[in-house]
Amino acid sequence: MRTTIELSEHQRAQLLELAARRGERGFSKIIQEAVELYLKSNANQHTTIRAALDTIGSFSHEEAADLLETLKKSRSSWR
Repeated sequence: MRTTIELSEHQRAQLLELAARRGERGFSKIIQEAVELYLKSNANQHTTIRAALDTIGSFSHEEAADLLETLKKSRSSWR
């Protein structure tokens, strides 16, 4: 599918240079790869955040206090 995107002249020049090094005439494939990586990263981030939010309330007060104490001890030895 074709679409229009706004790029700075510097970005366009860098993309053309990268495409030339890869033996490609244009930078469409590079843009497709970049969008795919971004979408995967965004999906992974959403999954990670959801998993973290799902843990809310999973520690008892005693477990949370124990974990906090362990962290404090661990951090006291950091430089």
